[in-house]
Amino acid sequence: MDPLSSVLSTLQPRSALFAGLQAGQDWALSFPPPEGIKFNAVVEGCCWLKVAGLSTALSLDAGDCFLLTQALAFELASDPRLPSTPAAPLYAIATAGIARHGSADAFFLVGGRFTFATNARLLFEGLPPVIVIRHDSEPASLLRWALPLLARELAQPAPGSELTVQQLGQLMLVQALRLHLSDTRQAFPSWLRVLADSQLAPAIQAIHADPARRWTVAELAATVRMSRSTLALKFKLSAGLGPLEYLTRWRMLLATTALAHGQQTISAIAAQLGYLSDSAFSHAFRRVLGQSPRAYRALTRGERALAKA
Repeated sequence: MDPLSSVLSTLQPRSALFAGLQAGQDWALSFPPPEGIKFNAVVEGCCWLKVAGLSTALSLDAGDCFLLTQALAFELASDPRLPSTPAAPLYAIATAGIARHGSADAFFLVGGRFTFATNARLLFEGLPPVIVIRHDSEPASLLRWALPLLARELAQPAPGSELTVQQLGQLMLVQALRLHLSDTRQAFPSWLRVLADSQLAPAIQAIHADPARRWTVAELAATVRMSRSTLALKFKLSAGLGPLEYLTRWRMLLATTALAHGQQTISAIAAQLGYLSDSAFSHAFRRVLGQSPRAYRALTRGERALAKA
């Protein structure tokens, strides 16, 4: 399994609250900070996007998509100078999952919020707060194919529509991430970017296949036929961290999944990930995630219980 597929499979992305928005005339709507990753695509018309913390508004045309990778409030408007009103009341009375505002005849947007079965911060940290995929780029052809299908399934539900929307949504999320990673103008390091580096792929696949192994930089360098210094430099440029720190983060990602959804003891999880003691595992976990494994397990299970109540 390629590195990006391996990580996304571990995170178990889930799309939730897929909905549409139709608007017309003069309009401006505000949205609260989303949980998880917010994905929106303009089906018809155009709009302006304003994201909290960004100094300029972004113009979006039909076929353009955007990802919000951080929990930031945002606004969509026909004119960025218009005062906005909350969008939540419109979605509360939405019909067939589509909210309507004004004449609802000039603009159509579909979107969803992707949540994950485990902690996704490790994957998405370092990304810009908003990623825009323009409709007129040749690599965006898959998005252009999937977008009308997603819009149709949302606007005209049929047997199996819910599953179809979920699958199309995840397909578009992966494709948007691919397009972002292939954009050579976005050269800043991130944990996500290293997953798309074909030269580093053998080392990453080796780590993923045997995370408990006490890897050395020399052993990982041998898998990609590089010197230790070259491998360390490439990891630093792509991911902003060294190969052994990547190993630690992969172990912590696996640990968050096991803590949140498994029944193993913390000692068993530590041993499976190659730690010789609970204290060594706890120290690494706290350094990466800012809390102890025990606290993380209690918090995530408490949140799941609350969500089911």
